[in-house]
Amino acid sequence: MTENVTSNLQLDLQIGDWHSLKQDAKYIRTLVFIEEQHIPEQEEWDDQDQVSQHFVMYHDDQPIATARLLPDRSIGRVAVLKAYRSMKIGHQLMQAMIDYARQHNLPDLKLSAQVYATGFYTRLGFVQRGETYDDCGIEHIEMFLSLTT
Repeated sequence: MTENVTSNLQLDLQIGDWHSLKQDAKYIRTLVFIEEQHIPEQEEWDDQDQVSQHFVMYHDDQPIATARLLPDRSIGRVAVLKAYRSMKIGHQLMQAMIDYARQHNLPDLKLSAQVYATGFYTRLGFVQRGETYDDCGIEHIEMFLSLTT
């Protein structure tokens, strides 16, 4: 799908399995999580990638944002390259994932948000659940979105 955003960027979203989107998703996640946030590489890569649905956003055929949807309805590894932040790309990516979940009749979605990003997820309709906890040296909290009306 191609959409215009407020910055008039032409974006393309690809949805697929790890085999088809691995190279581009790994590129984004390496820059954001391993290089910027100093997540240990062995913590970033897990067996969940193989069983997840992956979402990669492109601008001019370059990968700029990614996330994954696990079989248990958890959204994870949401990342936008630094140069593209504050352009509503993360919002578009998340909205596409919510739309995908609704189209596939999922009852809800959950995620583990870095605490500084809770406002972003709250604006998408997610609500916090439970207490904060440490994951790789970064405070997180569980968030939940009901998709039933």
